[in-house]
Amino acid sequence: MLKEDLLSNIIEIVHQCGEIMLSATDIERKIHQKAGKGNFVTDYDSRVQEALRSRLLMLLPEAVFMGEEDEMDCTDISRGYAFIVDPIDGTANFTRGYDASSISVALAKDGVPVLGVVYNPYRKETYYAERGKGAFLNGERIHASERTLEEGLILFGTSPYYEDLRSKAFETAFRYVSCGEDLRRSGSAAIDLCMVASGRAEFFFELRLSPWDYAAGALLVEEAGGIVSDLEGNPITYDRKQTMTARGPKVRLLDGLCKDAASQVSISEDGGKGSRDETGRGETSRDETRRDETRRDETGRGETDRAGIRREGEKKTP
Repeated sequence: MLKEDLLSNIIEIVHQCGEIMLSATDIERKIHQKAGKGNFVTDYDSRVQEALRSRLLMLLPEAVFMGEEDEMDCTDISRGYAFIVDPIDGTANFTRGYDASSISVALAKDGVPVLGVVYNPYRKETYYAERGKGAFLNGERIHASERTLEEGLILFGTSPYYEDLRSKAFETAFRYVSCGEDLRRSGSAAIDLCMVASGRAEFFFELRLSPWDYAAGALLVEEAGGIVSDLEGNPITYDRKQTMTARGPKVRLLDGLCKDAASQVSISEDGGKGSRDETGRGETSRDETRRDETRRDETGRGETDRAGIRREGEKKTP
């Protein structure tokens, strides 16, 4: 049984660590390259993570700790309590003074987040949720948008550390923004998820994220009445890297993208051995994709189905 003041104590710790970000100086001299293009870590990422580790584990000593700077070590989050932490989500923004970075902390029980906090210290915005009790921003209840995809603002991440996913990310973004109103990219998945949870945007996707990127934000979206899943509508997990989407309850996933994008992610993970369609006949051609995208109405005038949305029988998360 969690202590009643556990969430408020976590928020206090996150706020304290936010001061480390705000007081950072000479950041450019404290940047280190990690694997992948544009994948950086700063001395401040490490400082924030170690401060979170020591202070959070004092609150809940029986918990394990999974942080971004641990790089998917052998931490088992499937049993008991686990903190899943991104010390600075949006490090590239942080190094440039772009002021769109956040601290993300989730507490999971038996592999499922039960508490989540995302703090943007530049805007003084604290998003938090407890499973079954709703989502909040600075003490005010928040709700996911009731707008449809056609009315929606689309957010996405480019999976910048994985060059083999970049073109597919932009293709997917183009399809969605062709149906929606406009497109945004913040550089912080945690912030994007908060935008969906608070109703400021309707849809977010990224083709590969790590659990610390989305664990807290996914709980916020769900508690705000939104939906989280992969691009095919399947439930997400919190023990591996994967494709992730978040959307308002009236936003549906597009057909024709889901399996293709999921296949691309799988290929990139197994070394790029080549993609084959489900029949085993070989790669699906661009012309076949175009023919699938263009649907004729009953009059034969050749109008494009602008929404291209799943209709009856759409798979939904539980």
